[in-house]
Amino acid sequence: MPLTRLQLTNFTVFEDLDFRPNPGLNVFIGANGTGKTHLMKVAYAACDVSITEEDLDDKIVSLFLPSGRRLGRLVRRRQGVENCSIAVWNGRASLRVRFTSRRTDYIRYSGYEGWRSKKLPSAYIPVKEMLANAPGFISLYDRREIHFEEIYRDILTRAYVPVERGPIPRDRSQLLKILNKAMGGSVTSKNEEFFLRSKAGNLEFTLLAEGLRKLGLLWLLIRNGTLLEGSVLFWDEPETNLNPALYDPVVEILLALQRLGVQIFVATHDYSILKHFELGRDEDDDVQFHSLAIVDNGASVELRSFDDLPSIDPNLILEAFDLLHDRDVDRTLERLQSE
Repeated sequence: MPLTRLQLTNFTVFEDLDFRPNPGLNVFIGANGTGKTHLMKVAYAACDVSITEEDLDDKIVSLFLPSGRRLGRLVRRRQGVENCSIAVWNGRASLRVRFTSRRTDYIRYSGYEGWRSKKLPSAYIPVKEMLANAPGFISLYDRREIHFEEIYRDILTRAYVPVERGPIPRDRSQLLKILNKAMGGSVTSKNEEFFLRSKAGNLEFTLLAEGLRKLGLLWLLIRNGTLLEGSVLFWDEPETNLNPALYDPVVEILLALQRLGVQIFVATHDYSILKHFELGRDEDDDVQFHSLAIVDNGASVELRSFDDLPSIDPNLILEAFDLLHDRDVDRTLERLQSE
């Protein structure tokens, strides 16, 4: 059972959000500062604590790193004391936490027993790539107080998961072949260091283009069984450091994972990525676009969901693309008129 609902009240930029995600692929768009990453981090935290049995508020603090690790700093900023609540549903099971902007001792929970009985395996791919810096990072994070969001430790933990015994299932094998072709090889590791294995030999990830490292991470998560039916994938700005020529295989992989029963959340600022999703989807694919926009003169953020790309409103990505096209047309007309 995937995530079915998320409610945020007075959490960071959200005054009153009631979000019902699609069981398949969810694509977030919106201007900077509209809470796309915040929304995905809260959802990921809820998934992760179903496995680790950590308290949700502790996990959220580790992912957001508010100053002084004070949970109350994540409450929406207004004058006076504000109450904040987070509620997440996985079918009938729900997990809730409530806290205030000032009282650090006021934290109320409900639903932990039922939530932990329904495990939600998950992975969160952050914007910054970490595989090149993997050697020693987990032990450093665990033993020293370093100012890194726990998201980076988590993704390395999943990347290091050993592969399963036996043959690779055919559906996953097909996805790995797509990535092998895009990267020019497969991924291996030794002494916590990752390498791209190709016909030319093993190339360490520190010498590999960052976009290819991202594909390598996706390869690892598929190969070691992290991304199986019933799991949840969060990917923040997959287009970062990725050449547009590689958008097509990435979108193809994500759509295929959705068909295999993986629930996916993606945040993007790229028109080409959106168009690839729209053109690559089949009629039966569960794909939904979610637009986040600042409303009430900057007082809050509103989320609206759409089933197809042309219906998205507002769509700042398309507006910026259209503006660029208009400028190009105007310049061409000016040149023609001057001849």
